[in-house]
Amino acid sequence: MDKNVLQSIAGVEIYPLISLAIFFLFFLALLTYVAVVNRQHISTMSELPLLNDDEMEAHIEQGNLC
Repeated sequence: MDKNVLQSIAGVEIYPLISLAIFFLFFLALLTYVAVVNRQHISTMSELPLLNDDEMEAHIEQGNLC
């Protein structure tokens, strides 16, 4: 591929900045979510795959699931 292909596109220098901004905003949002989320919610959700049907119904009746 020719080296000058990208140089011939008008405004191509903005694309790396846009992709960096999208990555930074996503990372910042994910970091904020991890800092704010309820620890009990994380614990409950991590145990869900290991529960049998009776335990799952008990969690639903108690309102422990979101």
